[in-house]
Amino acid sequence: MPESSRLFPDLISSGVEEKAKPASQTNPAKRLKPINRNQNCWAAIDLERLIAVDHAARGIWAMVNQLDLSGLEERIRAVEGRAGQSSVDPRLLMSLWIYGYSEGISSARELSRLCDYEPGCLWLTGMQAINYHTLSSFRLEHKEQLNRLFVQVLGLLSSQGLIEMKRITQDGTKVRAFAGGNSFRREKHLRQHLEIARQQVATLGNPQEEESNEKRQRQARERGQKEKQARLEEALKELEQLQQSRKESEREKVRVSSSDPQARVMKQADGGFAPSYNVQITTDATCGLVVGVDVTQAGNDCDQLEKGIDQVETNTGKTPQQVLVDGGYTMKHDNIERMAERGIEVIGPEVASSSDESLKRRGVYPEFYPAKFDYDQASDTFRCPAGKILKHIQARQQGNSYEHHYRASVADCSACPFQVQCCPKSAAREVVRKQESPALQAFRIRMQSPEAQQLYRQRARIAEFPHAWIKEKFGLRQFRLRGLRKVGIEAVLACLTYNICQWIRLTWRPALAAAA
Repeated sequence: MPESSRLFPDLISSGVEEKAKPASQTNPAKRLKPINRNQNCWAAIDLERLIAVDHAARGIWAMVNQLDLSGLEERIRAVEGRAGQSSVDPRLLMSLWIYGYSEGISSARELSRLCDYEPGCLWLTGMQAINYHTLSSFRLEHKEQLNRLFVQVLGLLSSQGLIEMKRITQDGTKVRAFAGGNSFRREKHLRQHLEIARQQVATLGNPQEEESNEKRQRQARERGQKEKQARLEEALKELEQLQQSRKESEREKVRVSSSDPQARVMKQADGGFAPSYNVQITTDATCGLVVGVDVTQAGNDCDQLEKGIDQVETNTGKTPQQVLVDGGYTMKHDNIERMAERGIEVIGPEVASSSDESLKRRGVYPEFYPAKFDYDQASDTFRCPAGKILKHIQARQQGNSYEHHYRASVADCSACPFQVQCCPKSAAREVVRKQESPALQAFRIRMQSPEAQQLYRQRARIAEFPHAWIKEKFGLRQFRLRGLRKVGIEAVLACLTYNICQWIRLTWRPALAAAA
């Protein structure tokens, strides 16, 4: 190679030859920044920049500040000019709970932990610690004030045109209780457990004689034993009430949960059974906002419609024009008649009569179903397929409707060759003719129209959307609290959170975007 082509001619000329470098020099170790967690840091935090301008926490705080919370401030004893520790602002506690439920947090302990690091909670609290006892007590002690706040929010939403109360829907959903299926006991076992609990409470020592740590532990154990004893005593009271509503032969089989006595075993959507409560939610059709919520121990919905309408009228001061319901409500004809008396149209499915199924189980042939019998209005009699006459024997009133009963003579049926196919388990055939009230007749005519059928197709979209949002987004598939009153607090709080979340989505964020 010519010397002029060398890159370093001086080096070559000195006689120094190129040598291969060691592997440690060709692939040196990478130099990375170390992570040292065993240190303290100073940091400047701008709270206003922790969360975005349209963050849900800001919207919740904006809504809560529009409400009158004077009822929540009545129990606060700390006042200006007197000694004592300042109380936590009820607006902050209410906003924290609403924000917690919107994020699927229903535990006071977990919500308290979020206040240490979660940006939304840090912004709401101003980076101050909130004890979980404060959060828990606030939720349990203000049920009536919470109901008033729910009504206040409905008033604000109505003033903004989000609620019209022309058409509403009502539907129930099962939410599991905070109790296991194996906690249900009969009277004998409940009394045994109660006696054991009383003995354990009686044997507890004096906590004043213990050291500080041991004293707190003993107080916690004593509190737990007393709560267990109180639940067992309540379970026996619930058991006695249930036994009074059952027949004498069935009273020994009645069982009640020892951990949540007011819970009832209900059928779930997946076909199984579990301790649950029935949450009735009434929704306005305009924007799908909840205008009424109630929690019951009933496993079905047939007796809940009128209660739901009463609550909606109390909350909004208005009576709806129409209510969309499923077959669980229309199967009871009294609901249709009572709604008609209040000037409310019921839109729902016509529940088929189960009389044919009953006849099939009794062995009656389809050729001898009531539809095959001819009615003569002039003589007020029926003629069977075999030509025998069935005369009117009695009339029974059910609400505003009547049931007229017709029966053939025993001699005609015993001599009939079709007795085995017509009345195999009775001496004479009987047929019932229903004389429906004007309200029921109007309901059936209305539901045959295309307009009513089109309205009913909207029911699932309006009524079941809040259920899906509360269960999926909020995670409220099981109550955190026990007892009918306490789970009612959770249900109202969840529906209040749902309404505020919809207000943020429909009104607050669009207004921010328009202003920007």
